[in-house]
Parts: sequence; C-alpha cells; structure tokens
Amino acid sequence: MGKTYLASAVFLPVLTAYALASSAAETLATVEVRNPLEFRQRDAAVELTFASLGLEDGAASAGELVLLAGAAALPVQAYDSDLDGADDTLLTVVDLEPAASLNLQVVLDPELAARQSFPQRTQAVLSHKQGGKWEGRKYIGGDWVDVAELSPPPQHTDHSEYIRFEGPGMESDRVAYRVYLDERNGFDIFGKRGSEPVLQQVGLDGFSSYHEPADWGLDILKVGASLGIGGYGYWQDGKALRVSELEGWTARVIENGPLQSKLGIHYDKWKVDGRTLDLHSTLSMRAGSELVRVQLQTSEPLDNLVAGLVKHEGTELITGEMEVTGDAFTYLATWGEQSLDGGKLGMAIFFHRRDLVALEEDEHNQVVVLEPRGTQLEYYFLAAWDGSNRGIRTQEQFEAWLQNVAETLTIEPRVRVRSSFADKQKQFPVDSEAALHWAQRMADSEISRHGSQLAWGGWDEMRERPSNWEYSTGLLMQAYDSLGLALGMPQYSKIAESVVGSYIAENGDIHSYDMQKFNIDSVNSGKMLLRLYRRTGDERYRKAAATLREQLEHQPRLDNGAYWHKQRYPYQLWLDGVYMGMPFLAEYSLAFEQGASLDEAINEFLVSRDALRDPETGLYWHALDEKKQQVWADPQSGRSKYFWARGLGWLAMALVDTLELIPQEQAEQRQVLVDMTRSLASTLLKYQADSGSWYQILDMPDAPGNYREASASSMFTYMLAKGVNLGVLPGEYKAAAIKAYEGLLRDFVEPRPDGSVSLTHNCAVAGLGFGRDGSYHYYMSERVVADDPKGLAPFIFASIETAKLLE
Repeated sequence: MGKTYLASAVFLPVLTAYALASSAAETLATVEVRNPLEFRQRDAAVELTFASLGLEDGAASAGELVLLAGAAALPVQAYDSDLDGADDTLLTVVDLEPAASLNLQVVLDPELAARQSFPQRTQAVLSHKQGGKWEGRKYIGGDWVDVAELSPPPQHTDHSEYIRFEGPGMESDRVAYRVYLDERNGFDIFGKRGSEPVLQQVGLDGFSSYHEPADWGLDILKVGASLGIGGYGYWQDGKALRVSELEGWTARVIENGPLQSKLGIHYDKWKVDGRTLDLHSTLSMRAGSELVRVQLQTSEPLDNLVAGLVKHEGTELITGEMEVTGDAFTYLATWGEQSLDGGKLGMAIFFHRRDLVALEEDEHNQVVVLEPRGTQLEYYFLAAWDGSNRGIRTQEQFEAWLQNVAETLTIEPRVRVRSSFADKQKQFPVDSEAALHWAQRMADSEISRHGSQLAWGGWDEMRERPSNWEYSTGLLMQAYDSLGLALGMPQYSKIAESVVGSYIAENGDIHSYDMQKFNIDSVNSGKMLLRLYRRTGDERYRKAAATLREQLEHQPRLDNGAYWHKQRYPYQLWLDGVYMGMPFLAEYSLAFEQGASLDEAINEFLVSRDALRDPETGLYWHALDEKKQQVWADPQSGRSKYFWARGLGWLAMALVDTLELIPQEQAEQRQVLVDMTRSLASTLLKYQADSGSWYQILDMPDAPGNYREASASSMFTYMLAKGVNLGVLPGEYKAAAIKAYEGLLRDFVEPRPDGSVSLTHNCAVAGLGFGRDGSYHYYMSERVVADDPKGLAPFIFASIETAKLLE
C-alpha cells in the first residue's frame, strides 16, 4: 500500500510528547490518510467530521481535541461547517509524501490540548473607522476598529476612506486578498514577501499606503473596471456585469482561525437580468495555500454567472485540460508582467468542468461563464507573484503548478476513520437480526436525510440537479420495498411507491423519460413498476412498464446482439447495462410474453461474457466499443483497459436477480447463468481484500489512490449471499459471504451519535467517453462520497440476503 510516514517535523508545534497526557484522556479514533497522487503535497487539508469521530456537534472544540502523528501533536482547528452555531468538523494540515500513508490518532484530552500552541497561518479582517463623521462621500477622522460584521451606510462608495483597504481582507501564509465592499465588487491582491500575518497592519499608516512597497509587500493588482482576480458577476450581452446595482452589502467574518479563515458577503436585492434577487458568497482560505474557495448561493436560480480575471496587455492566456470528467477541476489563467511592481504575476480560476458554459472575454475581463447547480456554485481562484516565497518565477513553473493544483482539487486525500464509538456498536460475528438491523438503520437514516427528494419535482442532492427518472431512484426504492417485505413493515414499501408512482401520469406516461435517447439505464426502474402492478393492479404501472419494454424492442444493437448502452454511446456495450435491462426484460417477458424473450435476455449475458471477460484473471472489463474508435478503447480489442469494480458489481447482481426469475424447469436457460455466477464468485474471492471488501480497480490494490469501495463491495456481497440462498453457489460460499458482509460493516458503515448511519467510500459515478478516457487516473478522479443510492441500495440488499443466510 506504499510507504507510511510520520508528519514532517517542520510542521510540528511546541508539544512533542503525548506521554504527558492526563489520565482522563480518551482515544476517540484512529485515522489513515493516504496521498492518492504521485507528488508530494505540502499542507494538505484533512477534515474529520465530529460525527465520524463519534462526537455530537458542539460536543468538543479544538481546545479539547489532540491530533497525533506518532508522539507529536498536529495543529488543529474546530469549525462549524454548516453554520448552525455548533462546531462539527476538525481540520488539520499535513505533509503527504508521494503515494504514501500517514497514520493519526484523535484524542479527547482538554488538559493536554490547553498546552498546545499553533501559529496563526490564516487571518480574516474587517475594519472600519469609528468616532469620525461623514462629509459628503468621505469619512473624516475616527480610528480603525476591527469588527465581526459590517453593513456600510448608503453614502459609502469607493475610496470613502471608511473601510480599511476598502473591504474585507483575508490571507494565508502565502498571499492576501481584499474585496471591494462597494459597487465595484472587485477582488484585489496583496503580495506578501514572507509568511507572517500582515493584514492587521496594512492601511493603518494611511488609507492608500499599501500601494507603496513595504517590508511585508504591497498591493500588486490593477483592478480598474474589471472583476479583478476571481470576482463574480453576470454574463449579459457580451459583457461581465459586476454585482453593483443593489440595495446594500453586509460582510461578516465567519472564521478567523490558525488553519482556516472565512468571510461571508451578502448582497441584498441585486438587480440583474430584469430580476431582483439576493446573492450570498462565502470565501475561505487555508494554511499553506494561495487558493480561495468561493461558494455562491442565489435566492433563485440564475444561469450565466461568471468568474473573471482582469485583462492586461502583454499577458499570456492559459487554459487547462477540457477533456476531463465533469466534476474534475480545470482552469483559466493568465501570466505575465501584470503586477503593479513590474514583476511577473500569475492568476487562475479553477472550476468544475461540468459547470462550464463558455470561456469568454470583454473589454476588461477574461471570464469563465458557469452554470450553477440549482442555486449554488463553487469555484476557486489563486495568485502567484514572483516576489513571494512560493518560488514561481517563470510561466513554465506556473503552468506545472496549476496542473498540480487541479489534481489536488480533483483527487482529494483518501481518509479512513475508525472510531471507538463505531467499534462499540458493531458486534462480530454478525447474526441474522443484526444484518436486518443495519439495513433498517441505513434506510431510516437516508429517509431522514433526504425524505422523498427523489420524487418527481424534487431536487436530487447527490446529483445536484432536479430529480428525474433515474436508474438509481428505482434502485433505492426497490431496496426500501424489499426491506419492507423482509421486516413486515409496509411503511417502507409505501415510500417506494410514492416516489416511483410520482413519475407515472394517469395515462401511463413517465415524467422526464425520453425513449428516443435509448438509454438502457432508464429501464432499471421498470422493475419497481412491475412490483407495483402486481401489488395494486393499477394500469398506470403496466402501461409505463410496457413503454420501457418498447424501448428495448427498438434499442440499437451491436453486431453480436448486445444492446447499445445509450444513443449517445453508439456501438458500446457496458456491464452496467446488463443489470439495467436484463432482469427487467426477463421479468416482463415472464409476466406478459410467456417468457418469449428469456433467450434474448440470456444472450446479453453470453455476449458480455464473450466480449468482456478476461480469460487470464476471470474479471470483466468495463465496456466494449465495437468500432474500436473511442479514446478509452483498446485499438485491437475495442475493450476498455481496467476492471472497474462497480461495473462488475452490476453484472454480479444481474446474474442472481435474473436467475431468481427463471423457472427451475427451464434448466438449459438457467445453466448458462449458473455457470457464469459460479465462475465469477470464484474469481471475486481471489481479489477480496483481507478486510472482506474489494477495491475500486479490482486487480490493483497497491496502486496510488486506489481504495476499498463500498458500492461494488455491497454488490459482490449481495451476489454471494443470494447465490447461496438460491442454491446456485455451493454451501462453502456461505463463509465467504459472511466475511464480505462483515467487511462492509468494518470498512464502510459509520454509526453516528445522533443514531443515524452512513455508508462511506462510494464512487460517485464512473463512465466512458465525453472526457472520461477510461485510464486508471480517470477512475481515481471521480468523487468519493458517502450515502450514494448506488451504494445504499446494494448494502440494503446485501443485508437482507445475509440475514436470510444466517437464519
């Protein structure tokens, strides 16, 4: 798994020996932090939620918690991530060697924590004059006073000399920025020559003194009529409109900590695009980084928001890679002699590729036009000045650094937490009652978190878009329904029916469904339609299921007879599609066609086996391009290059779910799937981790960034347990299934003090094409999230089948 290092001594505070801890100290958790990248990361941020540590929100502070690397304490900051008034997250920064691990220990010890001392490496400042008076547009006299919140009076405008350096400022030990809190709404840069905090002294010796060189540095950017560096606005008629026509501003210092500082700015009644709405921004910086994270939220949806860089003559425009996966970060940057001191200055905006509408420019700005996700938008900006201590002096160095920054934003450190709180709740060996208990807790937790948001007209928080007829919706609702049946508790089935039923119109039409896309993913939720029709006799469900069957009737096919995955993925067979379509096709055919299409369903398994199974390992590649033209396809075979776990997980579930449907007397048809199931089960055990779970890329456990992944591990566990329960797998697989299920509990199930549980370490999504090149790097670049329906549902399925196995 790569080398394991302790934190570099240069970043250790005064405290060096944990042996001095008090007798009341309590070990809360152990933490493994892995660098998924093959370059060194300095000051990599690591966040640990209180819930993952077994603490309730607000139950502890940085004044009580100690974070240890070996015997040395690391700097920590507790903060309130959701701004509800209670600290809920512990932050540290660490050095990570290339592809290496760092082991930490979290200890609750107020006595020891009180003796810790950490340098202030970030700062947020908001300061204005008090004790003077307004004379026209100028504020005369008075003294500078730092405040936590400020709403400038109506007479305030640019250069009123009322707010120190004209707005709120924020800095790290790398650079400082300021925001004009007036109608300009530009973002400016203070170049820092050293790493010590400076904003507490800037502007005290004269309102504009920071324009002159000083020991600490100076103002280095000419903003003028532009957005400055990373400023936001609206793109209209070929121009970037600043946030200027509004009723007022309120700025607030949210955090002012040693490792993180944060500002909030509220723009009241912004008039834009013929509308009036509120805009709220949150700006945050962390120790050791030039980056500012910008989070925007509007009171109603507003497309075409922009982030901009001032346009100066004689600079080079630089763009990052655009052929990347949607949630990966890329950038727009400039480099050249654009610093006010005549030096070299680089500026960049980092944004999710998925959010990009266009790269544009106007008279004053280079801009990125971005589409918010609902009412929210996130991006970052940074500056690199050749007079700072970063050491970037050339465009070549700047561009190499930008690429590394994009990588670190896209692929975050892999963090695993094992808390004593969670360990006490997990009892081994697992029995049948416990397996059902975990399934019910997981379902109850997700229902509490998200309710029926997946219903038609809702907002899908996981996908950050309006809820649609998605395969994952049907998957999770089928899990709820199965749990209701297993427990004899119909309330779960009622939730499933209410969500799936919300998409079905009185005439059987399916809201948000478009047959002409020939998206085989859309067929998966049809399994719930068949359940609901059997249970209720409601013709709406039968008609809607018939529509999905009609799609398969017309779905384009490869030469080998397999279905195209989607119209936009022509000539491609994906393992995912076998699960999405074949259990539904088999069930529908048995219900309404006297089984006439069973051979067609079984053929999909056969061609998938013949096209995608590797005879050497027994594993299956993710996909096939019949034309051998896709960037991800091997030019000789047309296959993708890696064994992606969840792709194979879809096939594993499809096998046992389809086998369950085919009557025993149809032995010849069953035998094809029985043989595939037994072969795959045997293969999977060869690649199972010692803990019982499986890796994101199955055959590369030691590769940098690879991780044990929850959704695929749940799918494989489900297949093994159900295979034994169906009599398809021999009895000796029972022990393997139990080991796999206990692995799910150990590796991924996170009980929380509020009684809820989460399923951690799910790959959010993975596909091929449209910026997804199928490389190992690609599979590592997709987000790793908690509580994705693609993991929750298989976990519930696996729990139900394991409970049966243990009866």
